[in-house]
Amino acid sequence: MKVLHVIPSLSPTQGGPSFAIPSMERALHVAGVDVTVAATDDAGKGRREAVPLATPLQFNGATRLYFPKQTEFYKCSFPLSRWVSRNVRAFDVVHVHALFSHTSVAAASAARHQKVPYVVRPLGVLNRYGMTRRRRILKQISFRFIEGPLLRHAAAMHYTSDQERVEAEDAGATAPAAVLPIGLDLTLFELLPLPSGFVERWPQAKGREIVLFLSRLDAKKGLDLLIDALAELKKRRPAALLVIAGSGDEAFVRMLRERAEKCGVAGDVIWTGFLEGSAKLAAFAAANAFVLPSYSENFGIAAVEALAAGIPSVLTTGVGISDAVREAEAALVVAAKPSEIAKALVRILDDVVLARSLSANGRALANERYSLNAMGSGLRRLYEQIVNAER
Repeated sequence: MKVLHVIPSLSPTQGGPSFAIPSMERALHVAGVDVTVAATDDAGKGRREAVPLATPLQFNGATRLYFPKQTEFYKCSFPLSRWVSRNVRAFDVVHVHALFSHTSVAAASAARHQKVPYVVRPLGVLNRYGMTRRRRILKQISFRFIEGPLLRHAAAMHYTSDQERVEAEDAGATAPAAVLPIGLDLTLFELLPLPSGFVERWPQAKGREIVLFLSRLDAKKGLDLLIDALAELKKRRPAALLVIAGSGDEAFVRMLRERAEKCGVAGDVIWTGFLEGSAKLAAFAAANAFVLPSYSENFGIAAVEALAAGIPSVLTTGVGISDAVREAEAALVVAAKPSEIAKALVRILDDVVLARSLSANGRALANERYSLNAMGSGLRRLYEQIVNAER
């Protein structure tokens, strides 16, 4: 079986969606699916990946092709759309990642017109937060005339959580739904490095109770809530230190730093920038607690990584996996309010028994539901059902 995946960007600057593709490549390769991924060379605003263009490259058992982006907005790439149009019939299924992007519209349109079944993974953009807080009018017009018709003809919608499915269907997505969580290589988190590796790089963390946020720095991530929560947390746990690991828009980060100054906690925040590989694992190893306070999150890859690493975690109800986590007692799930976030962190830092229980339950849930094998087999079954239905 041959499947084409199309996504606007594979840059780590774009957060979880870009991290999911390598996992899918590995999982589908093991599941016996021949995968090709087409993306633009986007590497963040004003930057491009230093890769050969329109040239097959091998990653994780899959073939990747990068094409030049012509615009920042909408990630337009006419070379990508031409390539997809010419080659789409060579594939059994097309898996489209993202909406409100030139690449996704081009891929879905080419597949539809050439009668190749396609799956759409909306990446949370149909959630209430995304549809109402970001370019609301433009999205409503675009959804009515462009994305809506494409979704109606999709063979399936790929959601990564039930919460994402419910909100997308409320927004008007009517294609058959498949809820398949993102799977991760959990072996990376089985044996973490010593915490000293993080402290050596960030000496101000020595002897502190580290609360870790690790994700893209974006308004929807609730970082404003987290900084306010830190100010409340410090009243009960003076040794608390917030580590913000991630990168984002410079103006937004500057606003967050100013907020920390106004709240009187600027000296209790470490801004590490984007972390990956051993540096990221060292941050997990040093953390006493992890927090993802998002207003809206269709899945939450960073949260699954924290669960797999055994870090007692606090998630807000806006995180897509929050229902599953609450049911498994694998993390504390609270409302997106500074006072609630602070209370939950105090509970974890105060109660060793609770922290150990969350750690054990988090690891168990990650291994049960969010492994590469679970995702690979689930996606293969979905593709087979679609191909058999077409026949």
